[in-house]
Amino acid sequence: MIRPDLSDEVAGALAAGRPVVALESTIVSHGLPWPRNLELAQEVAGEVRAGGAVPATVAVIDGRLRAGLDAAALERLARGAGVAKLSRADLAVCMAEGRTGATTVAATMIAAARAGIDVFATGGIGGVHRGAETSFDVSADLRELAQSPVTVVASGAKAILDLPKTLEVLETLGVPVLAVGQDAFPAFWARDSGLPAPLRMDDPAAIARAHLARGALGLAGGQLVANPIPAEAEIPLAELAPLIARAEAEVAAEGVTGKAVTPALLDRLRALTEGRTLDANAALVRANARLGAAIAQEIAAARAGGAKAPAPPL
Repeated sequence: MIRPDLSDEVAGALAAGRPVVALESTIVSHGLPWPRNLELAQEVAGEVRAGGAVPATVAVIDGRLRAGLDAAALERLARGAGVAKLSRADLAVCMAEGRTGATTVAATMIAAARAGIDVFATGGIGGVHRGAETSFDVSADLRELAQSPVTVVASGAKAILDLPKTLEVLETLGVPVLAVGQDAFPAFWARDSGLPAPLRMDDPAAIARAHLARGALGLAGGQLVANPIPAEAEIPLAELAPLIARAEAEVAAEGVTGKAVTPALLDRLRALTEGRTLDANAALVRANARLGAAIAQEIAAARAGGAKAPAPPL
């Protein structure tokens, strides 16, 4: 089985049983404009380190799947020229062709599982797109959560999606959805989607125990930890909803389809909110990195059967 090429730091941490947090790379290549994308990647890695864990950004560089990128590789992704957006369907093709690509949630989970990394922190997962009953547009992220044994920390699913159907599919696939600090399922930039979360766990140690219990039971897949955006950075859903509807209409009128839809909607919403969604995105990803580091610490401590180093407050 192919496993990712690990940086020396990531390889050393995994060999020693120290906590590692995987990070995706599409937020670097496709999620934010240059140079804010590179700055945020560095900030998120810093949050993981401040939480006592080692960051492992995942990408395909010249055909090699890697976990843990040096500064040159990260900047190459951030500049974006010729960088593919990779999910489960195109990951192997990109590698076979010797190309460079940034990993989505699904592809990052695959790499993390192959590398032996338990925790992955991101912004928001993909899900069921609006109109999926006719388009069948459902993100591969959902099925990957049911297959790869990785705990994914995200601020729910992206607010542009059909959130009720996304939760229904996750339930059908047997994926635990754990809200943190509240009973409501968050909606990316908004703390409350208006939908109840199926489960709630507020303690990183309890989340770590649930992760380990799934493995002990032999259950396939991971779990989604739905961490709401910090209150000070929130854009409430009541404000977002009409803007999302406008962005959807404009993108549809332009004939955008497939993988291009999500980045086009995010770009349009960035303009409609005068950059507030960009700031909110940065805030929630940093918060998820902090929580991911805390969970990774607890998993490492449980496996070692000893005390962990104290983590800073979330």
